[in-house]
Parts: sequence; C-alpha cells; structure tokens
Amino acid sequence: MSGRLLELHVENFRSLREVTVPLGPLTVLVGPNATGKSNLLEVFDFLADVIRTDLQPALDSRDGFSEVAFWGGPKPPTTLRIGLKSTWTTHAHENSPDEYELTIRRRVLKSGADSLSRSESFRFKRTQGRGRRITISGESAEVVDTKAGKLDDSGSFGIQRLSSGLSTLPRLASSDGGEEVSRFAQQLSSFRVFDVDVAAARRPYRTRRGSRFVGLSPQADNLAEFLMYLRSDDDEAWRSLVADARTVLPQLEDIEFATLGGASDQVTVLLRELGLRRPTPLAFASYGTVRFLGLLALLYDPHPPALTCIEEIDHGLHPQALSLIVERLREASSRSQFLVATHSPALVDRLRPEEIVICERDDAGASIIPALTVDEVEAIVEESGDQPLGDLWFSGVLGGDLTGGEM
Repeated sequence: MSGRLLELHVENFRSLREVTVPLGPLTVLVGPNATGKSNLLEVFDFLADVIRTDLQPALDSRDGFSEVAFWGGPKPPTTLRIGLKSTWTTHAHENSPDEYELTIRRRVLKSGADSLSRSESFRFKRTQGRGRRITISGESAEVVDTKAGKLDDSGSFGIQRLSSGLSTLPRLASSDGGEEVSRFAQQLSSFRVFDVDVAAARRPYRTRRGSRFVGLSPQADNLAEFLMYLRSDDDEAWRSLVADARTVLPQLEDIEFATLGGASDQVTVLLRELGLRRPTPLAFASYGTVRFLGLLALLYDPHPPALTCIEEIDHGLHPQALSLIVERLREASSRSQFLVATHSPALVDRLRPEEIVICERDDAGASIIPALTVDEVEAIVEESGDQPLGDLWFSGVLGGDLTGGEM
C-alpha cells in the first residue's frame, strides 16, 4: 500500500460536532446505534463525491448544507470543516504528513436562502527541507513555497466560487503541485463504502465481450462477474477464496459457473454442496452465504481503492465466520486501508486495542469518537486480566451504553 490516511478531523458534520480520529491500516468503529459510526463513514463518501461531481452537487445530493450540518445545540452551525492527514504524496511521512482542510461556511440571506462559501488548504512536502501550500478562498487560489519558515509567492489564479480545489487543481503544472494534488485527489476519489446488496449480488451477469472489467462494485451487485474474473485472472487468490468459503460453509464443495443461453449470454454462480444431486444457484443461497461471499470477494480484490469503509460488517454472519474475516482484513490492509463499523462483541473479541475506536454520544447529540485512547483501552485490558475486548465492551467497562435508542 502506497501511503495511507493517518487522521480524520471533522466539525459539524451530522452528529460529528468535533471529532479527531486516528486511522490505522485496520480501524474498527465499535459502539451502539446512533453514536456516529455511519456518519463517520459518510464523511468519506461525501469527500469522494466532492471530487467526482464537485462541492455543490455533493451537497445538493444530500439535500443541502442544513441537512448535512450538525443538528444539535441551540443554533444551527455556520461552518462545516473536514481535515485529513496522510502519507500519500512522494515525500510525505508520519512526522511531515500531507494536510488537507475543507471549510464550508453558511450565511443566511434576508430572503431566507443560504449563501455558501468555501475555503481549502493543502500542504505537502516537495523535497528535503521544502514544502508547498495551496490555499483557496472565494474565487482565488494561491500557491506558495515554504523555505525555512519563509513564504514566497509562487503564483495565483482564478477558480469558480464553489468549485473544490481537489476536483480542479490536478490541472496545475507539476512545478506548482499538480502531481501531488492529483495523487491526493485520486486516492480520495477511489474511496469505497461497501455494503452488500444481497438481492442484486444473487443475480447472474450479462457477458460483455470486449468490455473491460472495472472491479467489484460498492454494493457487490456484480459479484458473479467479479468471481468469474478472479478465477480466470488470479488462480492463487481464487483457490484461497474457495478454501475460505469452505471453512465457513462446511457443506460447500466448490464454486462453479454456468452460462445461460438467450438473447445475451448470462453467467450465474453455482454452489456445489455436499449431499445434493445438483448445484445451488447463488440466487437460492441464504442471505448470510451471499453476504459472506461478497465480503470475501472484497478482501481478495487485487485492485482495491486506497480506503474501504464497511458498514455493519458482522450483519448476517455466523460468529464462527468472524475470526476468518478479521484475519483476512488484516492481510488485505497491506493493500487497502479499512474503516469498519460493528455492533458485534464476538468480532470485537478478535481485535487488538490499537484496532478499535470506541464510539459514544453525549446528551447534546454529539458523537464522542474516540471515547477512549489506545493507552486507556490497553490499561483497562491489563487491569481486567486480559479479558476479551468484546466482553469488556459489552459489559460497559469500555463504554458504549448498549441500552441506547435508535436514531
């Protein structure tokens, strides 16, 4: 994996009043419903949309600033801020990371309509001892070099008032930072929030001769196509995936494919199962089986995005599958960073203190993330006599009131 995200800072995004979350290769959000886990994942979906479509369309698709901004407190907020630290660009490292910040400001006009403005900043290292900062405000963008604490203007240019710098600045010349911004934007735009659509994943896929396979979709609605691709393109990964499937599905003997004739050829997945005269089409497989195969496909994806977010990873899975899923998550995190949400104490039992982020919510409706530092979690585990993390969380020792209501 070429670089990774180190930290996310969010202010006034839905329930995230003000949170700063450290991010490792595998980060698992642990907490009851309505504590902000889904909102944290949505931040990354929003940023990816900003790059793909630009800032205003990303807000419009979520019904505007007022619907995205924090709902708690006596007054609606006037600013929304998202900050990232990463090691994606060539010269970045943990002690001198890339830093990006987006601030959206809202002003209510006399007519009652919203007037929005945005500012952005992007800092990154260029070469030994030198850095670069790009700032955007209103319709102006400025590029400056930093040398021994001194700022020297390197150029300024116009930009549309609500355009995102990450969607437009990759057009900068390489000498002005276009390569670094492009790399940063490319990583952000590749983010995938993964949630298996079981009904869609069960369906056959239509063969498209001459078309290029573009990878597993965020809803796994092309699961049959992906599995067919993996079998033909990466024999080692395919054999490992089938072996994992057999481990969790003991009745499974093999995964096969069949072509259905017609106006356009279709390929369906067949599960060869012990004791049955005929294979079971994926369309008739259980919910848990289809979702498990979708997760395995994700974890064996040979071309993953920079970050994959998974909502309720334990949903529909037998507890015996969780050990294998956690093991494969750790292996896959060498290729793609993972941010995962769970409610399952059985899954938390299989995690390390540095992999979990406890999520809580205060009486004002604001998420508290993380509710405990890694050092605090490690101290609690030591005091408990190395009791499993899931037991400690479920009993309330690690926080997280499981009697909390739904949002």
